[in-house]
Amino acid sequence: MTLPQTDRTKLKRLPKRGHFDRETVYAILDEGFICHVGFAPEGQPFVIPTGYARVDDKLYIHGSQASRMLKTLSGGVDACVTVTIIDGLVLARSAFHHSMNYRSVVIFGRATLVDDREEKIAALVALSEHIIRGRWADVREPTEQEMRATTVLSMPIVEASAKIRTGPPLDDEEDYALPMWAGVIPLKLEAGEPINDPRLPEGIGIPEYARRYKR
Repeated sequence: MTLPQTDRTKLKRLPKRGHFDRETVYAILDEGFICHVGFAPEGQPFVIPTGYARVDDKLYIHGSQASRMLKTLSGGVDACVTVTIIDGLVLARSAFHHSMNYRSVVIFGRATLVDDREEKIAALVALSEHIIRGRWADVREPTEQEMRATTVLSMPIVEASAKIRTGPPLDDEEDYALPMWAGVIPLKLEAGEPINDPRLPEGIGIPEYARRYKR
């Protein structure tokens, strides 16, 4: 259950914050919403934000069949996928030591096109359930035309690492006596009250998975 450390995943700065166990890596991926996909076709770098979902040891991303990113990645180019969750603002006594508490994952690899229909449907279900559990069972499933217009890619989670910062500010020893406040401002993502679609017919109530949503 431990991911191998490679030249690309080995942490060179603050290696004590590094984690290579799959449990930690998967927990961060399962909580996040958006990943950033980096790739450099013909030397031109791009970093594109997109939704994703994890199923076992694979990461799935999807989008329009016309997507330049998905077309490029399906060609087998190297990619770097990152996910970051911010847990707090760390206010130190010196400007230099201000920081953030965070959990992040970096994955290196090559994506492949998912052309098996059953795996593609399973990936789309996973993408929906990753956002909000229970929703897929309530909606109209994709038509054949919509399936053809949608590209799904799979990336194995083999070369990956997590990096985590927690705790208070780490000031220089002589700065701890300075007369200013220091500490952490916790941050978290919270769901608000669901808002009905203006065209929602009367008599349709808010489902429990939306009313009680939390990450």
